[in-house]
Amino acid sequence: MKYTEEISNNLNELLIKNYDAEKGYKHAAENVSSHTLKHFFERMSSERAEFARELKTEILRYGEEPEDSGSFKGVVHRNWMTLKSLFLSNDEEAILEEVIRGEEKSLESYFNILRERNLPASTDALLFKQKTAIQTTINSVKKQEELVS
Repeated sequence: MKYTEEISNNLNELLIKNYDAEKGYKHAAENVSSHTLKHFFERMSSERAEFARELKTEILRYGEEPEDSGSFKGVVHRNWMTLKSLFLSNDEEAILEEVIRGEEKSLESYFNILRERNLPASTDALLFKQKTAIQTTINSVKKQEELVS
């Protein structure tokens, strides 16, 4: 399949979401007292950084320009998490709920792009792998939330 500017724009949207998720997970790790959750959030931050590197590589492979930072919405979301954590005394359940909400939004973006079916095979495989990992993360966070509540 032919790589188009539309595909590049979609991948850049995912790239920004992964930058935001990486930063959000770092922030979450800083705002929990549970060592298990802290380690989990640090691992997820690293995973999202890797997703961003993979997406940048894919965008560059086709001669397009990748975005270089997170979005304004991501900053607003992280700031909201900061405010919420201050008022809730770093309520781990609330942080987990925000993580689930953010990951479900990311997952929705992956589904929308994969649904187009006009992606090069390498891009399709990369996005499917990342989408599957995000779904696994959502399931893990939901289990963590049950343990905390």
